[in-house]
Amino acid sequence: MTDFNEQGQVVAADSLDGARAWCHIMYGLHAISAISGILTSATIVGAFVFGWPSIIAVIINYVTRDRVRGTWLDSHWRWQLRTFWFAAVWGLFAAVLAVTIIGLVIAIPALVITGVWVLYRVVRGWVNALEHRAMPLPLVGG
Repeated sequence: MTDFNEQGQVVAADSLDGARAWCHIMYGLHAISAISGILTSATIVGAFVFGWPSIIAVIINYVTRDRVRGTWLDSHWRWQLRTFWFAAVWGLFAAVLAVTIIGLVIAIPALVITGVWVLYRVVRGWVNALEHRAMPLPLVGG
């Protein structure tokens, strides 16, 4: 797969080595947050969205994303951001529902499903990054 920069020029593969390293660091930080949600009394979603490792990963993502525009790594930057923000929205939705006792019936499964989804996306994204493969992204709003 040939990568291009914003000016349409071919980017050398070795110029992406630093970006690939950042990609693995961000996946590692997200994994630390998700695993801390499994191993502690926190939920996976709570630890993923509010844990320092994930927050640091999101900051790194926004700071470094211009370096990967137009490359296969761009899909990983967007994949990670979408995972974080969708988990935040579903976590907020579950928290609002949890305020009422009746809402707990929906909130608890929503948190569990979102937690499993977060784990899946972190693992799938990291495996694809290790294999130098782009992530599939939606055609609209990606």
